[in-house]
Amino acid sequence: MNPTLRTVIIVLAVVLVVVVVIALVMSHRRDMAALPAGVSDSTGSIATRGPAPTGLATSGTGADATAGAAPDGAPPTRGASPGTTTPGNAPEPGLSTIDVPPGSTASFYGDSYTLGTGASTPLNRWSSIISKERGWIEVNPSTNGLGFVNNRGTYADDDEPQEIIDSNPRVVFITMGLNDNFSFDRSARQIRKQITADFLRLSAALPGARFVVVEPFWYTDVRPASVDTIIGWVHESATAIGADYIPGASRWIEGHPEWMAPDGLHPNDDGYAEMARRMDASLEALGL
Repeated sequence: MNPTLRTVIIVLAVVLVVVVVIALVMSHRRDMAALPAGVSDSTGSIATRGPAPTGLATSGTGADATAGAAPDGAPPTRGASPGTTTPGNAPEPGLSTIDVPPGSTASFYGDSYTLGTGASTPLNRWSSIISKERGWIEVNPSTNGLGFVNNRGTYADDDEPQEIIDSNPRVVFITMGLNDNFSFDRSARQIRKQITADFLRLSAALPGARFVVVEPFWYTDVRPASVDTIIGWVHESATAIGADYIPGASRWIEGHPEWMAPDGLHPNDDGYAEMARRMDASLEALGL
């Protein structure tokens, strides 16, 4: 073969390889940019921004709980965005007029933020504070790392909703949703479906109970877009069963690192005290 022709062919081949590589890289970047907040790419890797778990405090209770790393894929949002509930919003009364006098059982369907992980003692968690103030009997089977789907092992007779039902409460607090942000990338449809299913199941099994649904908590000033999406689904389901709804809870400890426990993931005693103060004011506005 003519040496000049061979050189031309080699150069063209190299140029073609470079073009293909550049095209693949740009395509991958476009795919990643299109992913929703917290979504992993096809290799399973997850973009992260600072420490966070696959479910807050997936084991243990109190300040000794452990945590891993968590996703925050898409660009974060700060402050209120369209459709976002803010702390200044008033609680929304539901359809129930059921009174909850002292001596009533109050059951809490929640995760580590309702269990009180990070507090020096369970007595300092917000659920225990508001229950004591009202003379309620607290039933709190809340579980570290639990979501409507995230870390949910069962959906039957031995799950947390069944524990709520078995306690035969006068009032039910639903505070779930935080941990589902960490499985949102692979389970968004299932999360939305399960929120509806849990709400309908609890309300059907407890027709004599009053339901108070709290906007899902959040733990950092930086928020993936999935936070507001899940908040919207929870709000819709609360309205569907006629529950009282307390908005703004995802921002109750925002901007106050001094209210966080040493793990940086959960409130400390001061943080739970602030949550209790906010919850108390909301409940008073609802007549509870």
